[in-house]
Amino acid sequence: MPGTTTSKIEVTNIDSQGLWLFVEQEEYFLPHDDYPWFKDARLSDVLNVELLPGQHIHWPALDVDLSVEILKNPESFPLKSK
Repeated sequence: MPGTTTSKIEVTNIDSQGLWLFVEQEEYFLPHDDYPWFKDARLSDVLNVELLPGQHIHWPALDVDLSVEILKNPESFPLKSK
């Protein structure tokens, strides 16, 4: 019988289009067009993700910070990195 998930955050898949991030029972797709920091990053750096207090998502090696709110409502955050 499968156990329960102990990780509150995990990169579940990466492909040429983007990555899938599982955060507290929700999965989000982060396309490389909108989140370019991950496209050419080392796999170990992308997989090294932390969920900090206040729904703050942090990739230490990449110096990338997002929030769950940005992933849930991207239309409310129209500025994008180039």
